[in-house]
Amino acid sequence: MIDLDTADLVPVIAEQPDPLLFATVSGAHLYGFPSRDSDVDLRGVHILPTEALVGLREPEETRSRMWVEDGVEMDLVTHDLRKFVRLMLRPNGYVLEQLLSPLVVHTTDAHAELVALAPSVLTSHHAHHYRGFATTQWRLFEKTGELKPLLYAFRVLLTGIHLMRSGQVRADLTALVEEVAAPGYLPELIAAKAEAEHGAASGPGRERLAADIEALHAVLDEARAASLLPEGAAGHDALHDFVVRVRLQG
Repeated sequence: MIDLDTADLVPVIAEQPDPLLFATVSGAHLYGFPSRDSDVDLRGVHILPTEALVGLREPEETRSRMWVEDGVEMDLVTHDLRKFVRLMLRPNGYVLEQLLSPLVVHTTDAHAELVALAPSVLTSHHAHHYRGFATTQWRLFEKTGELKPLLYAFRVLLTGIHLMRSGQVRADLTALVEEVAAPGYLPELIAAKAEAEHGAASGPGRERLAADIEALHAVLDEARAASLLPEGAAGHDALHDFVVRVRLQG
């Protein structure tokens, strides 16, 4: 496992033009398979002043910045609170993983409130998000033969299965392989990924990999059918009140 000291990232937060509700690390570090040359994906929520939303100028609802620091590529993406919460209300596991990431660089009381509201947006339809993401990553693996998209495909399928069964978002593949029945060769693939971000996949052949991916798709479908998660998000009103209150306080 490649260690990441989130304290080293704090100065980046101080440079932002508007207050941040939270900032966390996503990407390979969150997913449990960073390489020695992996970039650092910072994700978070900024809070625009009210005048930025009611005036004539287009608000910066999404901000993105990439740079290199000490030889490491850094990637910072933040959404304004209203946009982020709207994304939460879709069956979008990606933003929930950012919100719930244990790799916290910056937090606030409002961040804790939003985390507490996260279960109210979970639905059985999040399975479709993870199924679609897995399909995209598998196609990328078929095209490039790289290990990274292959691990992404396995990771999102296992995350989706775990979510449908437990109602909890878990993004760390190293933990998922202990909790969800998964191919026994995955730990070896994770170890291989630590050596190079864009290395070629080795180990099982394409036919075996394709069969295992297909089998996990079927398990995800079965888990969705049996899931106790609701069909629709229940937290719209509470999240609306939260956004208004935080904006007015800002």
